[in-house]
Amino acid sequence: MLTEKDFIATSYSSIESANFEWSAPSNIALVKYWGKKENQIPANPSISFTLNNCKTITKLDVVKQLENNSFSFDLLFEGKPKEDFKPKIQKFFERIEKYCPFLKEYHFKIDTQNTFPHSSGIASSASGMAALAMNIMSLEKAINPTITDDYFYSKASFLARLGSGSACRSVQGGVVVWGNHAEINGSSDLFGVEFSEIHFNFKNYQDTILLVDKGEKQVSSTLGHDLMHHHPYAERRFAQAHENLSSIKTILSTGNIAEFIKIVESEALTLHAMMMTSMPYFILMKPNTLEIINKIWKFRNETQIPVCFTLDAGANVHVLYPENVSEKALQFIKDELVGYCQNGQYICDQIGIGAKSN
Repeated sequence: MLTEKDFIATSYSSIESANFEWSAPSNIALVKYWGKKENQIPANPSISFTLNNCKTITKLDVVKQLENNSFSFDLLFEGKPKEDFKPKIQKFFERIEKYCPFLKEYHFKIDTQNTFPHSSGIASSASGMAALAMNIMSLEKAINPTITDDYFYSKASFLARLGSGSACRSVQGGVVVWGNHAEINGSSDLFGVEFSEIHFNFKNYQDTILLVDKGEKQVSSTLGHDLMHHHPYAERRFAQAHENLSSIKTILSTGNIAEFIKIVESEALTLHAMMMTSMPYFILMKPNTLEIINKIWKFRNETQIPVCFTLDAGANVHVLYPENVSEKALQFIKDELVGYCQNGQYICDQIGIGAKSN
């Protein structure tokens, strides 16, 4: 099992310049993580679908510096300088310097863009930090060609986690577990691992994301996580997550969609219940979020078509369903749900393959 010390780069050469480009997708947690310890360690394990279309595409140009006493980088977002992102990148570099001591030797030009709205509850920090971590690992591979592919991806996930916890689940594809869990071999608090025992029913699962509110969240996920430290229901919630992960592990292996729906919807509502019962309390759902949930319940009861929902830390609704009911599910979404979206906007997505080099 890899430890933190294993991720400290000790043997590497130097290069004059290089450029890399990676895309990394967002992900949607089925069993949620909410609350974390020091150094971005999760208070409970989580499991997620890696998405395909909602992704961040990041180019990294690297040039050797003469002086190496500080981090040096320029940041472009969608082709334009983005000063308000820079403190987050600075903090990220500070956190990972121990593991990538070569960072100050180079000047970086980071050029990044999303295929979906930033800060709207589609985990843009997850895809963004995962894409940046993949580029940094490409640099490490260039200066130390001996590292293996397994190490490359594990360390990329490890680094991504230090930028945004859930980013560690955006490196690998399919279904990813993050957090130590007694029943999942190789699971770790330090990085995400792919969960491969997936029944055919869950292959190519669909996720239509309804953009209820594309604005920035009133309360950031970072603040929300911190509020779990003194939360009256925190310990029971953490235990529940372990229990639900045990259950969903079996469900994903056996293909039981009815039980999948129960856990996924319960987890979504539990996440928001934690927000509503923290101090200070807050609500990220909007009235249209609730309208959509009720419409989904009504549709599923009347048709027996296995459409369900999950929520991230925001107002948007992820509508999940198997590929074999796509036609009916999409017709329902267009007829009854799109009217609750901001400007009628939604994104059709599905399980993807994880980060890839462009």
